[in-house]
Amino acid sequence: MNAQDEQFLNLKTLPARVRVEEAALLLGFSPHEIPILAANGLIKPLGHPPVTGVKYFSIVALEELRKDEKWLARASDCIVQYWQDVNQRRRVAQPADQIRETRRDLKRRLRISALRSSRFESAVE
Repeated sequence: MNAQDEQFLNLKTLPARVRVEEAALLLGFSPHEIPILAANGLIKPLGHPPVTGVKYFSIVALEELRKDEKWLARASDCIVQYWQDVNQRRRVAQPADQIRETRRDLKRRLRISALRSSRFESAVE
């Protein structure tokens, strides 16, 4: 935790609304995990922000969520599930046959490269 984060957490009066970075700091998540929670309906930004706009979150709502152990468990499970899905899609996108083919192709290129370098060295001598 850097000094700026520590200073924010030690404020006597927190602002009424915070951005993603501060919301993540208050809840104990990473800033990149807040959009995942929002997409799954576990945290709701204030108002109706545009998709690419800055999102603000209510301190009051964040404090309630922070004290709710069941919500924290659901949010943690949501993040774990998200990364399992991402990893599963990566595995499906590159089947084992394709991986083997890529390895064979890499070995072939390495052999060709070694052959060229040995020819170059013999030509220089």
